[in-house]
Amino acid sequence: MHIRRVSFDHPDAVKLNDQVQAEYAVRYGDDGDATVMAASDFEPPNGIYLIAYDELGTPVASGGWRAQDANDEGNLDGDAEVKRMYVIEQMRGRGLARRILAALEEDARAAGRIRMVLETGLKQPEAIVLYTSSGYEPCAKFGYYRHYESSRCFAKNL
Repeated sequence: MHIRRVSFDHPDAVKLNDQVQAEYAVRYGDDGDATVMAASDFEPPNGIYLIAYDELGTPVASGGWRAQDANDEGNLDGDAEVKRMYVIEQMRGRGLARRILAALEEDARAAGRIRMVLETGLKQPEAIVLYTSSGYEPCAKFGYYRHYESSRCFAKNL
């Protein structure tokens, strides 16, 4: 696997984002994640977007972080918010998400971020297992879905 930094509007990022949105729609019975994001959110030094490619150059996994500071959605100064962690179905169970998450944490730490935060949902139990087994702990809810009962938020000090 080769992990590369790309822009959030790169064609491969758009392709994987469309796939994760379709999966969210099936799992939650809606139109996918409605959180507002822009390609500029993931531009260094305020964020990064990564894609893992297999040996044939096919994009198989993605994830990014974007800087967040104290706001009316519950973030705190120094937060780095994880977004769009996704592994295509046929590549799951091979540690790709864990590798991307570690790379995101390392980059956010180097950028001076203090805490990695993320929001997921009860209908993504494998995500909850990944994050808790990677040292993330439940935290106060934040973000677009903070008022949803099925939302779960996690944080890890960097």
